[in-house]
Amino acid sequence: MKEKKLKEKLVTLKRVCKVTKGRRYFSFTALVVKGDKNGIVGFGVGKAKEPQNAISKAGQKAEKRLVKIFLKGGTIPHEQKAKHCSTYIFLYPAPEGTGIIAGGVVRIVLELVGVKNILSKLNGSSNSNNCIRAVILALTKIRNAYTISKERGIPIYYDSE
Repeated sequence: MKEKKLKEKLVTLKRVCKVTKGRRYFSFTALVVKGDKNGIVGFGVGKAKEPQNAISKAGQKAEKRLVKIFLKGGTIPHEQKAKHCSTYIFLYPAPEGTGIIAGGVVRIVLELVGVKNILSKLNGSSNSNNCIRAVILALTKIRNAYTISKERGIPIYYDSE
C-alpha cells in the first residue's frame, strides 16, 4: 500500500482540569486535522497528561478517520451546506483566483483538503470541534457525476468532440 504524505495542523491545545475533593487533576486536550492537500482529510481529538502525548494521540485518531473528498479543478463541484449541533456551514464553489474565503478552523480544513478557490459562511456556534465536524460533513456530502449516475442507474455519455 502507498504511504500517504499527510500534513498535520494543530487546531487547539487546551489545559483542562478535573476538580475532586482531594485535589485538581490537570490534563491537556488537543484537536488535530490531517490532510494530504489532494482530497483526503481527517481530524482527531486526544487527551493526555502531557501536551505532546495529547497531540500524538489526536494525530493517530485523525489518521484513522480519513475521508476522500471529490474536488473539481481546485474547488468543489456544487454548493453544499451542513449542520452539526448548532454550527451551520455553507460552502460555495468559486472561480479561479478567488482563494479561500473562510476564517479560522474552516480555512485550516479546506487548505488541508487541497481546495484552492471557495467561498464559505459559518453561522451559529464557532466551537472548533463542531466547526471541523460540520465542514467535513459538508465536504463528504459532495457528489461527482459518477456517483450521481450510479445512484440513478443512468450511464454517463462523453462527447468525443
